[in-house]
Amino acid sequence: MKLYCSKILLFVFTLNILVTSSSNVGSHLNNPSITTHHTRSTTSRVLSEGDTESSIYDKDAEIKSVKEIFDRQTSQRFEEYEERMKYKRQKHKEQRDKNIQKIIEKDKMEKSLAEKVEKGCLRCGCALGGGVLPVWGLVSGLWYGTLSQHVTKMAIQKGIEAGIKEGLAQIKIIANTYRGINKFPVITVEQMLSSGKFTNSVTLSDMFEHIFNMYDELVADGYFDFASYVDGIVKNETIDLFNTRNRTLIEAVANAFEKGEAAEAANYTSITSSLTSGITASIIAIVVIVLVLIIIYLILRYRRKKKMKKKAQYTKLLNE
Repeated sequence: MKLYCSKILLFVFTLNILVTSSSNVGSHLNNPSITTHHTRSTTSRVLSEGDTESSIYDKDAEIKSVKEIFDRQTSQRFEEYEERMKYKRQKHKEQRDKNIQKIIEKDKMEKSLAEKVEKGCLRCGCALGGGVLPVWGLVSGLWYGTLSQHVTKMAIQKGIEAGIKEGLAQIKIIANTYRGINKFPVITVEQMLSSGKFTNSVTLSDMFEHIFNMYDELVADGYFDFASYVDGIVKNETIDLFNTRNRTLIEAVANAFEKGEAAEAANYTSITSSLTSGITASIIAIVVIVLVLIIIYLILRYRRKKKMKKKAQYTKLLNE
């Protein structure tokens, strides 16, 4: 029983000490007048707003050293930053200059190519329009004129041959009216043409004159009666009398000449018309090509000027 009482008293005493110490701690925290007896080994560098305006920190060597180190490091970092920015700006400027140079070179190449194409179109157009077309027109005109003359000459030649053939037949008819003629010489168209008398036309009187010039040859071949008959007509009859007496026969020769000439001209009409159509088509094609080249030149020139104007604006903006 005594043992238990002593233990209870000891517990109460211990509890009293704990309560007292806890109250002392609370009062110590709530009472600002109580200072601690702990001495700090380092100096606090925390600056309050009031302390920054005090002149005490200006005289503090450690603070001055800290400020100097801070200023020096800050200046150094700013310088390094400025150097880096300067290097980057220089690098960007060089890259920009390279890009601008590439654009300029590319633009020059495109401009040169466009100018070459434009000049090529213009030269071709001028060459075709100013050189080839007039020359082609002149050559075609001369050639067509020469062809027309040739066609006319060939038509006349065929007409003369037809007229001579008809005229020989009419001479034989006239000679049959004379009773003394029993034999008729064989006179060909080539023999009549060899005289050179029939170049532009043929008449019955001209044919009699040519046969008259063959008198000696006809007599030698045994055609004396026929040669004498022709000689009498040429020497004794005048042209007017001959034409009056043989009007129908003369008209027959003239009609044969005209029909032969017209037939030959008709044969060449299709050829000349096709050639004329070809010449006309070629001239039209050349004119169309010239117009197309000129239109292409104008379009390319307009597009190039528009593009160069836009690029000039871009270059101006880049330079700014």
